[in-house]
Amino acid sequence: DLFREEKIPSTAKWDFAPEGQHLELGIAEMNLFLALAAAGLSHSLFGERLLPVGTVYDPFVARGHDALNYACYQDARFLIAGTPSGITLAPEGGAHQSIGTPLIGLTQPGLTAFEPAFADELAIIMEWAFSYMQDDDGGAVYLRLSTNPLEQPGERSLGDRRQDILDGAYWLRPPGPNCEVVLAYQGVIAPEVIAAAGYLADARRDVGVLAVTSADRLHSEWTDALAHRAKGAMSIASPVERLLSDLPRHCALVTAIDGHPATLSWLGSVMGHRTIPLGVAGFGQTGTIGDLYRHYRIDRYAIAKTVESLSPGCHLKII
Repeated sequence: DLFREEKIPSTAKWDFAPEGQHLELGIAEMNLFLALAAAGLSHSLFGERLLPVGTVYDPFVARGHDALNYACYQDARFLIAGTPSGITLAPEGGAHQSIGTPLIGLTQPGLTAFEPAFADELAIIMEWAFSYMQDDDGGAVYLRLSTNPLEQPGERSLGDRRQDILDGAYWLRPPGPNCEVVLAYQGVIAPEVIAAAGYLADARRDVGVLAVTSADRLHSEWTDALAHRAKGAMSIASPVERLLSDLPRHCALVTAIDGHPATLSWLGSVMGHRTIPLGVAGFGQTGTIGDLYRHYRIDRYAIAKTVESLSPGCHLKII
């Protein structure tokens, strides 16, 4: 322990021993993904499967992206948690803000990405992930998480929503038959979207709230269904198609994420609904989380005002 030898204060006290199961790499993201790749290939190299778990600053996933790409190419099995996500490290400026990592999760073959907002969702996803890492047709898993404290929904039964959470989305607030707008979100932005839905309750007859836990899974299943239908299997429908199929054609989608807005912007293509994507497409600003959410128009007031702009005659009274 170099910190101990040099008498440098540290909150972590590690002992190097054969039975140790923790590797402290420091600022070395490429080495992290190389280590995860090596451990994640143990079943093919040595006949003994390991379940390696890595943690990394989410904005620095890109630093190790080359090693991550080749780890997935070789079918290494591991779980990587990137945190804190988005601009929730607002006071530290642009260098510590992750914008494009949701798109890495969406586009990287061999890697299944999730971004839950709540702990009970995360528990379901992690249980699935450790099985998926061992399946013959499984792969690696990426969790985009946050250190920004969120008020949890309390005890609730997610038994009937378990598969929806794993498929990528579920209705936090189901839409009615005359739904005018759906607010769809992924990750730590959840409280802002939920509050915005509350502001809209008086001005809009029907507002649905779609909790997206994995844009990656939703998009993958959708494109797979399109490919199957192109080959004649017309009865196949993907989870996102089933979720959005009962929405009226005039219903609009407003998507929000603490990340690049393109992550969820494709949802409007599923059933042809008008879509306004909100998110973060720039960096370099420094301030509180609230400051930056207002600056990038992903706070609760901006989300509600975006919905108001869809109908100029609709006016909100926000207190």
